[in-house]
Amino acid sequence: MTSTTMERPVGNPGAGTPMAGFPAIPFGRLLRVEWGKATDTRAARWLLGLVAASTIGLMLAPVLAPSSIDQSYTSYLRYAAIGLTILLPVVSILTMTSEWSQRTVLTTFTQEPRRTRVINAKVAVSLLLAVGGALFGALATAAGLAVAAASGRALDSNLTFGVVVGYLLFVLLNVLNGVAFGALLHNSSVAIVLYFALPTAFALLGFALTSVAEWIDVSTTFDWVLLAQWQGHTPQILVSVTAWVVLPLVAGLVRTMQREIT
Repeated sequence: MTSTTMERPVGNPGAGTPMAGFPAIPFGRLLRVEWGKATDTRAARWLLGLVAASTIGLMLAPVLAPSSIDQSYTSYLRYAAIGLTILLPVVSILTMTSEWSQRTVLTTFTQEPRRTRVINAKVAVSLLLAVGGALFGALATAAGLAVAAASGRALDSNLTFGVVVGYLLFVLLNVLNGVAFGALLHNSSVAIVLYFALPTAFALLGFALTSVAEWIDVSTTFDWVLLAQWQGHTPQILVSVTAWVVLPLVAGLVRTMQREIT
């Protein structure tokens, strides 16, 4: 009687290095899987529907209140951006926390032990959703402007290339902020609560300490990005992005790579 012993290839799953006997899953396949997780569920579809509804809802504000809201291309685009980023970052949070919150992390990292590739796919999906959301916001803006023009009101066509770039960066930064919270906390409910609570707390602090708000209040610094007001504000914007996006995202990636799977 003979027996055969099969040795399991040894490697460090978090290091991102190939393991003998485990061919890499094509990144395109990982991207499709993560896209499905982010969009192809009833909850995800409802949430994306609410993102669209909030964008359209806020776009109605300048259309229905022409006497109290600036009637300009930039103003309309700003309302679309704010409506878009109320809930879109929540989608990115859920994308980053789904494995840990739904207890599928063991299956995911068994199928693809190189955690960096899974994380990269999740970040890529979040960015694709951000770009798609930005395009939807632009369409909503165009529709709002068309309705306003049809009503005969005068519109200030002050939309510049810098404002368009600022609009796209504003959406991307808000989504990446959600990505960072999700990657760092690994818990959907906690990440969502803190995503809304912490910036609000710092905004309230800014009322008492204006000089501090210019550096850490994202409602102030991201608004400068949206309106392309970089002159005189670039250091504050960079510090705010570093504090709210870069540092928590890096810390979250390190935690994801090192966390034990139980």
